[in-house]
Amino acid sequence: MARVNLFFSKDHEWLRVEGDMAVVGITDYAQHELGDVVFVDLPAVGKELKKGDSGANIESVKAVSDVYAPVSGKIVEVNQNLSNAPVLINQEPFAAGWIFKISMTQASELQELMDEKKYDEYLKGIAGE
Repeated sequence: MARVNLFFSKDHEWLRVEGDMAVVGITDYAQHELGDVVFVDLPAVGKELKKGDSGANIESVKAVSDVYAPVSGKIVEVNQNLSNAPVLINQEPFAAGWIFKISMTQASELQELMDEKKYDEYLKGIAGE
């Protein structure tokens, strides 16, 4: 089933548009590659990010990974539930495992992201390497 209003980056972040705000998390593929998430370093509310800036860090049993901002804007909310339950990223990466919300300043940057179909094709290309 296609997810509505979802965009994907080549760095495996997803973004769901809600008006001029976007909810950001990592994809199921990314959480699977990371393994069990044990800690999430959330960004500060009010922090300004440019597209491609590191917005958060996820520590797993395998590695520490950056979560990049798929669009430019200001952090308006973070998922405090991840402080006590980082495993939500593994359990529900597209729902309860969201990481931050960003007020978009360059909505045109959405055009540089992939829809779900293109992201699935991108993943097939990675698997074929």
